[in-house]
Amino acid sequence: MRTSLSKRRLFIVAAVSVAVVAATATAALAAVSATAAGCSPSISKAPFGSTGGQAVDRYTLRNCKDMEVKILTYGGILQEINVPDRKNKVANVALGFDNLEDYVTKSPYFGCITGRYANRIALGQFTLDGVTYQLPINNPPNSLHGGFVGFDKHVWAATPFTTSKTVGLVLEFTSPDGDQGYPGTLTTKVTYTLTQQNEIVMDYEATTDAPTIVNLTNHAYWNLQGEGTSDIYDHVLELNAPSYTPVDPTLIPTGAIDPVAGTPLDFTKPTAIGDRIRNGDEQLVIGRGYDHNWVLNRPSPTDTKLILAARVKEPDSGRVLSIYTTEPGIQFYSGNFLDGTLVGTSGHMYRQGDGFALETQHYPDSPNHSNFPSTVLRPGETYKTQTIYQLSTKKNS
Repeated sequence: MRTSLSKRRLFIVAAVSVAVVAATATAALAAVSATAAGCSPSISKAPFGSTGGQAVDRYTLRNCKDMEVKILTYGGILQEINVPDRKNKVANVALGFDNLEDYVTKSPYFGCITGRYANRIALGQFTLDGVTYQLPINNPPNSLHGGFVGFDKHVWAATPFTTSKTVGLVLEFTSPDGDQGYPGTLTTKVTYTLTQQNEIVMDYEATTDAPTIVNLTNHAYWNLQGEGTSDIYDHVLELNAPSYTPVDPTLIPTGAIDPVAGTPLDFTKPTAIGDRIRNGDEQLVIGRGYDHNWVLNRPSPTDTKLILAARVKEPDSGRVLSIYTTEPGIQFYSGNFLDGTLVGTSGHMYRQGDGFALETQHYPDSPNHSNFPSTVLRPGETYKTQTIYQLSTKKNS
C-alpha cells in the first residue's frame, strides 16, 4: 500500500508540474502573440553630421521582424541593414562607415544611389539626337556612376512615412541641366519601403524637361555573415541570367551578348562565389574577379515584369538575400578593389572579397550600343523601375 501511495503521490506531483509548465508556456506564447499583435513599424531620425554647409540626417526604419535599416540623406545611402540569422542573432550585413567624413572622402559607393547613369560610359561620351555630350572622366578612360559629383554625393530631401504594415522614406533630388555634362533637368524620387516580410522595396522615378539618359540603382555591398567578419567566397550565388555582356580591358561592354554556359560566369545553378574566381579566365583577369553585367532571363528586352534576378545564400548564418527587379540587367561585383585601407562600421578593415554588390540596372554604356535596351528619357515620359531586397533565413538541411 505504501509503495502504491508513493507512486500515486509522485504521479500527482508530476501531473501538477506538467500543468504548471504548460500554463507558463501558454502564457508566454500569449504574451509574445500579444506583443507581436501590438507591434507597429517605426521610423526615427537623428543627425549624422554635415557637408558643404548642409545637414545630413540618418533615418532608422524598424519592422516587427527584428529587421532594422539605417538610411542617410547623403547619397540615399543604406548605411546599415541589421537582420537575424537562423538562430535569431542579429548582425549588420551591409558594408559602410560609422561617420560621414569617410563617405564623403573615400567611399567606393557603399550603399548609395548611383546616377544619373549607373555604371560606365565609354570615354565619357554619348550622342543623343545628333548632339554629342562629354561627361567627366572619373574612371579613366571612362565615366562612372554619374561623374565626380554624382547622385551619391548630394544631400537628398527626405520625407518619412508609415502605414499599418510598412515604414519608409521618400528621397528627392533635382539635377539641373548640364549637371556633370548631362542634358536636361532631371527630377528624381527614390522611395525606400521596409515591409513585414523583411523586404527593402526601392521605387525609382524620374522626369526630365529635355531629352536625356538615365540609369539609377543602389550600390549596396553585402556580407551575409556580417559586415567585417569574413570574405564572401563561400556565399552561394544564383543568377537568373543565361547570358552576359563581355567587357574590354577598360571594363566597357564590347557590344556582344554571350552565353554564360561553359564559362566561370555561369551562375544559373547555385555556385559558391569563390569556386572559380581565380581560374584565369580572361574576363576575370580584366575585372580582377567578377565585375560584369548579366542579362536577365526575360522574354524580350522590353519586358519589365518584376522577376527574381539573384539569390545568395550564406551557409553558416543561414541568411538568404533574394533580389527582384523590373530592370533588364544586374551587375555582380565581387569586391575586387577592396584593399584593406577602409575601416568599416564595426571597426574592421575591408579586404579584397569582403563584400559583394548586385546592382540592378540597364546595361553599362547602353547609349553607345544600339542593340542594348534604351536608357533615353524624354519630356512627358516617366522613368520608373522597382527593385526589392528580400532577407530571409534557411534552416540547416
